[in-house]
Amino acid sequence: MDYVRLGRSGLSVSRIALGCMGFGDATRGERPWALPEAESRPVIKQALDSGINFFDTANVYSLGTSEEYLGRALKDFVRREDVVIATKVHGRMRPGPNGAGLSRKAILHEIDASLRRLGTDYVDLYQIHRLDHEIPIEETLEALNDVVRAGKARYIGASSMYAWQFAQALAISDRNGWARFVSMQNHINLIYREEEREMLPLCAREGIGVIPWSPLARGRLTRDWDETSLRSETDPASQSFYLNPREADRQIVERVAAIAARRGVSRAQIALAWLLSKPTITAPIVGATKLPFLADAVAALSIRLDSEDIAALEEPYVPRPIAGHH
Repeated sequence: MDYVRLGRSGLSVSRIALGCMGFGDATRGERPWALPEAESRPVIKQALDSGINFFDTANVYSLGTSEEYLGRALKDFVRREDVVIATKVHGRMRPGPNGAGLSRKAILHEIDASLRRLGTDYVDLYQIHRLDHEIPIEETLEALNDVVRAGKARYIGASSMYAWQFAQALAISDRNGWARFVSMQNHINLIYREEEREMLPLCAREGIGVIPWSPLARGRLTRDWDETSLRSETDPASQSFYLNPREADRQIVERVAAIAARRGVSRAQIALAWLLSKPTITAPIVGATKLPFLADAVAALSIRLDSEDIAALEEPYVPRPIAGHH
């Protein structure tokens, strides 16, 4: 396993992060494919055995049960100081006007709730899951600063938004001497590359770690074009992000398959190797729910694509509408 700094921070993370959205009580929330606790534990254990030290979850994943499963597994398998735990805040956790969002009230309540579920005194990275357009960004940033100063989070991060919004947030934190975002968790893969226009150059300039979600396009880059899965048929995000697939997408998927076949490796390895070849990418978040999927992700670290392979994978791409900035 390779380890790198998360942006300009001093935090060292594995170059593959295990995304834990697929762990949790399938009857809670919108993820009927989520693994029950007994089935999630071997995946978490294999991640640790592979050298992965970076685990990403969120309060809203299966309404807190993802955090519970992850926290109990890590407590049984590893010392707390040897892992990097990241979670997120924003989504609706309960009914009522203060049951979601990024107000000071919501953030200070939800960090304590996440810590209880995770069974830890602090998280290493506390991220806003999206922007809250009803709350002044200054209120959100000051509350996050207080979370850091209270020792409940070591660092803070952000997720999908427009580059101008992220630049504004960084400037406000700098002006007030508040804790600054050290990471951007955004939507990047071979069939969604809109972040290359502004967000990735901004992150490079500002020393922000980039930890992409959906690096395999919800599995579309790993299977035949017409093949589906339970997740692709039931996941609202999959259906909205990749609705109305285009001929360019098909060509990219087929080129991933062809290069994988020629090299004798899996398609997932090729798609992840492309992402890992980009100097601005710190650690893709891989939502593995099966042991072979996790093995593929780790194996991708040893693949080096040549310039011809990269050109072949990138050539069919055409711009598409922004997806994920809600």
